Amino acid sequence: MKYFLALLSILFFWSKPLLSQIQFDEGKTYIFEMKDGNTYIGKAKEIEKGKVYEIMTNVGVLTLRSENIKVMKEIKTAQMHDGEYWPESPHSSRYFFSPSGYGLRKGEGYYQNAWIVFNQVSYGFTDYFSLGIGTIPTFLFGETETIPIWLTPKLNFQYKNGKGAFGLGSIFFTVPGESGNGVGLVYGTNTFGTRDKQLSLGLGFGYDTDNGLSDIPVFNVAGLLRLSKNWALVTENYVFSFDGVTTIISGGARYMGKRLAIDFGGIIPAEGDEFYMAPWLSITVPFGKRY
Repeated sequence: MKYFLALLSILFFWSKPLLSQIQFDEGKTYIFEMKDGNTYIGKAKEIEKGKVYEIMTNVGVLTLRSENIKVMKEIKTAQMHDGEYWPESPHSSRYFFSPSGYGLRKGEGYYQNAWIVFNQVSYGFTDYFSLGIGTIPTFLFGETETIPIWLTPKLNFQYKNGKGAFGLGSIFFTVPGESGNGVGLVYGTNTFGTRDKQLSLGLGFGYDTDNGLSDIPVFNVAGLLRLSKNWALVTENYVFSFDGVTTIISGGARYMGKRLAIDFGGIIPAEGDEFYMAPWLSITVPFGKRY
């Protein structure tokens, strides 16, 4: 547990907000997030190079000094919807739990907590590689000697046309100090669409370090549809076969705020004539570089 907390502290230290280093292009539309918490959007021009900016907003002309700006970035045309600015979602690399083909970008990360028990920190070390580490705080249940951990390395390659991505990765689960070296899943997932509107098809195989790779595949179909600045629909589904075919279906919604996201929905294991729904609730806190 102490290693998990140490990594969390390091990543948050690295993620202190900095003024974006961008190539300024006069006349384009930018968003300025100020240190006092205000946000301004408008066409900008540079009065004094790197120090003073003048922007034309819907409430008039404002003059901003760089020492008061926390984040400055250009707004892409696709981010404007009927005059409303939709910031790029920092949660497009995953569904409820399974990954999409898109990855975390360099310097981008998040902390996710599901039902208090499951905790994970993920961080993008490059635009093509991210790593997550998770744990269950068993000390909450009086167990301090064995603390399970898991690692989620992932490679991702975005299509040049911006309409999809492919991801390769693994989930490795172990309990330090216990017999056996661990179990996991290796997977590939192909995502069609953008970060705001996507469908993913995935294929994975379980493994353990003693017996190697399983010959039983796990199929995954997942999707995300962003409806507004703050809301998206999410679904995540699995088909696998052990003693017969088992299907797991899930669906729900995601609220995306400036400093956190909340996922809530239902998970339905469909097996035989039995039917029941397990609720899903998780909170994700993004940190690091903003795009």
